[in-house]
Amino acid sequence: MRTVGDIFGQIFRNLWAHKLRSFLTMFGIAWGVGSLLLLVGVGEGFRSGNKREMAEFGKDIMFLFPGRAPAVKGNMSSARSYLLTYQDFEDIRRSPEVRNACPIIARSDLHEISEFSNGSGEVLGTQPQLNEISYLPLQEGRWLNQLDGTQRRNVVVLGNQLAKTLFPGRPALGAFILMNGLRFEVVGSMPHLGRGDNMWLNNRAYIPFEVMAANFPLKGENRQNSISFVEYQPHVTAEHVLARNAVHKIVGQNHGFDASDENVFDEWDSIQESKMVGTIFDVMNMFLGAVGLVTLALGAIGVINIMLVAVSERTQEIGLRKALGATNRNILFHFFLEGLLLTLGSGLLGMAFAGGLMGLMGGVEGPQGFDPPKLVPMSAMLAIGCLTAAGVIAGLYPARKAAMLQPVEALRQE
Repeated sequence: MRTVGDIFGQIFRNLWAHKLRSFLTMFGIAWGVGSLLLLVGVGEGFRSGNKREMAEFGKDIMFLFPGRAPAVKGNMSSARSYLLTYQDFEDIRRSPEVRNACPIIARSDLHEISEFSNGSGEVLGTQPQLNEISYLPLQEGRWLNQLDGTQRRNVVVLGNQLAKTLFPGRPALGAFILMNGLRFEVVGSMPHLGRGDNMWLNNRAYIPFEVMAANFPLKGENRQNSISFVEYQPHVTAEHVLARNAVHKIVGQNHGFDASDENVFDEWDSIQESKMVGTIFDVMNMFLGAVGLVTLALGAIGVINIMLVAVSERTQEIGLRKALGATNRNILFHFFLEGLLLTLGSGLLGMAFAGGLMGLMGGVEGPQGFDPPKLVPMSAMLAIGCLTAAGVIAGLYPARKAAMLQPVEALRQE
């Protein structure tokens, strides 16, 4: 009785006897699996990169900026500019459709000076709840609190790049800076946000809203109690449109224009943006899936053809083995192992190649919004499983037909 070791030995001898055919078969399978996994991996990297960038803004975050409102609805040629006010923020915060809101005064024309250097980052006057809306992690120190605002403390939290500029190679926490001649204590600093050379989030300073409004209000006429923009979150994520409409109604009533005209609002809804990006990813996944199916189908056809030819050529061998006492089960098991070894081994090689290439690309920083390709285990299992099943079935079907022949008939086959 033949052992499993004998069977594997025979399989390897058969593969070696047809080296070129075996190599081309394995190369085709490995290439199909590897290319499919690379395609899916690139798509997954794009998806995760965009999700990461969206997460760096905050969760369920919505922005409302000053805009232009027409005197006559729909006639933007008669539009006049309007500014958001602190009263707008308070009304928005009290709206039942809004979970959280924060006013912002932003200025880029202030100058920051330390005893070592000077900078010109963007300064934001804000309230403590901003870090509940936006993604604002701390590297050291603390964030702004309620007492900072009520007591009008001159404290500042520095972005990563601004801290490096003002305190090169030195600790920033507890140090002091001058901001347009006004002295501020550094109570916190942030880690680097984002990737690459995108420094706008890192070149910021955050001070209490009340200190900003008192010392550095927005420039220009008729800007008393004006703010740069409002960040807010809907009470329920799925009802962000209701929250947006409620905010529109509040601002329209406060400034005396028709809130049903969408053109009068300058805003950004990260929830809506996420839905749009999700739709793009769904379409992209459908495209990649179609390409992957074609790739797998071509690979499967190649495997089937080669296995059919390989088994047909060995009909006489099957007849000889039957004449020597081999059973149908022995013969089918032999071809099952041969097909499994050829296809599964090739698929694993393709997966290893794709995984290794993605690993090498993992240290390469891609464009903004792109993460390195990632191996998706489910896609790998599906691709290898489909090709393995195709190869095994393609080998077993003709092998079963040949095994059903009488030994004499099988030996007569050309």
